[in-house]
Amino acid sequence: MRARHVLVTGGSRGIGREIARKMTQGGDIVTVLGRSEAQLEAVVDAGDAHHYVVSDITCEKELDDAFHRAVAQAGAINVLVNNAGGSSSARFADMAMDTFVQAFRLNVLGAARLCQLVLPSMVERRDGRIVNVASTAALRGYAYVSPYVTAKHALLGLTRSLALEYARHGITVNAVCPGFTESDLVRDSVERIVRKSGRPAEDIRTEFARFNPRGCLNSVEEVAVAAAFLCGREAGAINGIALPVAGGEVG
Repeated sequence: MRARHVLVTGGSRGIGREIARKMTQGGDIVTVLGRSEAQLEAVVDAGDAHHYVVSDITCEKELDDAFHRAVAQAGAINVLVNNAGGSSSARFADMAMDTFVQAFRLNVLGAARLCQLVLPSMVERRDGRIVNVASTAALRGYAYVSPYVTAKHALLGLTRSLALEYARHGITVNAVCPGFTESDLVRDSVERIVRKSGRPAEDIRTEFARFNPRGCLNSVEEVAVAAAFLCGREAGAINGIALPVAGGEVG
């Protein structure tokens, strides 16, 4: 069976790197996209991916150029995993509206642009998989991160719309919705709260873990397994879903 070309954004660390590793282990040809060339090189050197392209997900021209470099390196994209994203925290009353704009650029618009770029060749082949790494923030609300929650709801809306639009072309579009996960994003959030509040980091991690009925943070491996499943050739009938990876936090 011919290896597929998989593009994973935000692939230099955390959930993205683990998804890249999982897909590489499954026999696919994986390209990781991110901002740090040094970190991306480390992913490839470790054997967790085959190629990398450097791009800021929020810059459309950079993203277009990176996409074309990826295709030149390993051929048309068969599987797209939109994992890049991030959050900031503050009281809603204190937020500049530009915070919402930046949240959309980071969590939604880059993913939407890459979907536009990969879909023509997927339609031509009548086959393709797109997995958007959303969050439980796409399924519920959280205080003090309203731009992130709003953007992740939008990403899920994009997922469901494209799933309906492209199903007849043999393409599936799904979302994975991790809860609080032992990842760089959560570590960054903990550090940010520590700086603002002076509270111990372990207390904040414990608060995050309480959202999960298991009483712990999810692992990046657990998220990667779910994403890889939705990317699988056998998952053709699964389309337009939001798959929580959160230990029962949301249904």
